Amino acid sequence: MQLSPALAAFVAERHLATLVTLRADGTPHAVPVGFTIAFVGEHAFVRVITSAGAVKAANVRGTARASVTQIDGARWVTFEGPAVVLDDAATVAVAVEAYARRYRQPRERDDRVVIEIEVQRMMCNSGSK
Repeated sequence: MQLSPALAAFVAERHLATLVTLRADGTPHAVPVGFTIAFVGEHAFVRVITSAGAVKAANVRGTARASVTQIDGARWVTFEGPAVVLDDAATVAVAVEAYARRYRQPRERDDRVVIEIEVQRMMCNSGSK
């Protein structure tokens, strides 16, 4: 997956986003988050750092799907796909470093995990393409 130059510039801007996960009963749980995106070969991965006990992490463990939407005025982009919760130290460190570059250094946590969404679908408005 590649982003157009305009979309890559938009995604690089410092904005919060909305993470949507599904509760066990199928209803959506939407929360504001900071996120980063990483490209590995042809694949894109959206990463959100959180605590192991967070509702969003529990939802991903249960339903394994999530989406992230960044919006600014008329510009928006949504990334969605299968999601996992990762807790290995190396993955968490990489995600924290990327988050710190985009937003700020997060506070220290012993229970930090990463929600990782493998982007299978991307939608955006024409102004973000």
